[in-house]
Amino acid sequence: MNDRVARIRGLIEGAPSAPGHDGGLLHRVCAAATHTLAASGTGVSVMTEVGARGVYAASDPLTERMEELQFVLGEGPCWDAFALRRPVLVPDIEEESPGRWPMYRPAAWEGGIRAVFSFPLQMGAVRLGVLDVFRKRTGSLRGDEFADALAFAEVTMTALLDRHEEAVMQGLGDSLDDAGEHRAELFQAQGMVMVQLGVSIGEAMVRMRAYAFAHGRRLDEVARDVVARRLDFGSDRP
Repeated sequence: MNDRVARIRGLIEGAPSAPGHDGGLLHRVCAAATHTLAASGTGVSVMTEVGARGVYAASDPLTERMEELQFVLGEGPCWDAFALRRPVLVPDIEEESPGRWPMYRPAAWEGGIRAVFSFPLQMGAVRLGVLDVFRKRTGSLRGDEFADALAFAEVTMTALLDRHEEAVMQGLGDSLDDAGEHRAELFQAQGMVMVQLGVSIGEAMVRMRAYAFAHGRRLDEVARDVVARRLDFGSDRP
């Protein structure tokens, strides 16, 4: 973990809960990002290639509306950031072409938003969604703010994967008695995915975790299918 990511994690751990929420991790991500990036609001939306879409967390009601509106209209910076696999930076939304987000742009302006910066939640080829940073004033992100935003996106992606795995493991109880066997199977699957995709062992694990997240499955189930050759991550490669 680099120093910047470690610092961002510390800021998130110390962040207060967002208004109207229970202080869960993703809401604290939004609260910390809003403060650190001098934003008016920050939102986290999930977008996967198998069709999962939706707003997971937002720092405030206005930001939540701005996030939801992108899914209602089917356009906006989060869609572009996800599709292009790179940040979409709009320091002055009024200066954007009228043909870009023809419905979302005026709606965002009416809501008081003057700048928006969208960062895909991705590691390698894996994408899970977008972190949107909104401002009620025009202006670009400074160099250090941009770097911090990338770190927030990295931490957020990890948080989404961890949150999913914690949720699916709740209530399993005694079924975890054979954890040693599951762990060996997971390591075997990780190695197989590494070979299938020609990636590092670390990215192989990320790919399996992201697959489990997108399909609403447990990681050990995905690993079992890989080992049994019912699931081949390399089958879709060109």
